[in-house]
This record gives sequence, C-alpha cells and structure tokens, in this order.
Amino acid sequence: MAKKHVLIVDDSDVIRRVTRSMLWALEFDASEAESGHAAIARCGANMPDVILLDWCMPALSGLESLRSLRRLPGGAAPVVIYCTTENDSDDIERARQAGANGVIVKPFDREALRCKLVEVGLI
Repeated sequence: MAKKHVLIVDDSDVIRRVTRSMLWALEFDASEAESGHAAIARCGANMPDVILLDWCMPALSGLESLRSLRRLPGGAAPVVIYCTTENDSDDIERARQAGANGVIVKPFDREALRCKLVEVGLI
C-alpha cells in the first residue's frame, strides 16, 4: 500500500522541516511549500492526499489558499488540516466553512499530529 502524501504549507522553514520529520516517523511521504502561491501551483500539478496549511502567511493567507485550493480540479479531495497559533473559535469556523477538515494548534508534537491524523481518518 502506498504511503499517503502530505503537503506542508508554512512560511517557516523550521516548521516545515520539523513537521516533515514528524510525518516521516508516522510513515507519511511529505513535501513542502513555502507559500500559499507555491502550494496552489504544486496542487495544480500533483494533488496531495493531505495538506497541513498554515493560517498566517504573507501574500496569500491560509484562508485564501484554502479557498483557491478547493476551486482547483480535484481540490475537494485532499484532507486539509489548518495549522494555527490561535485558538479563536471564529477563525476555526471560517476555516471549516472554507473547507478545512480539521484544525491543529501550533506548536504541536508528533503525538498531537498523530491524534489529528487519526481524528480525520488518515491513520
């Protein structure tokens, strides 16, 4: 059985590298995008199974990126987990209305990520 592919979208190189390491330990394949624009381009070329999407990014926010993603051909398919440093219920509701399947609050560790992946049905 092929490993699920996760696209990590975050403007922080450190966050992307740490998250990628956690995903590998959980037996997922992972790639990275440093911006919402880069994520949309990568999804247009090869849609991942899962997207970990940062809320706060320059140029194209996570919310705008999510809305653009869901309009792409095949964009309804990936599970999107919104990653945020805020636990604001209004932000979480906006993310869900835009098509997020789940939300995880940063910083998170491997166990929290594993639990979120279980919650959305990927493990």
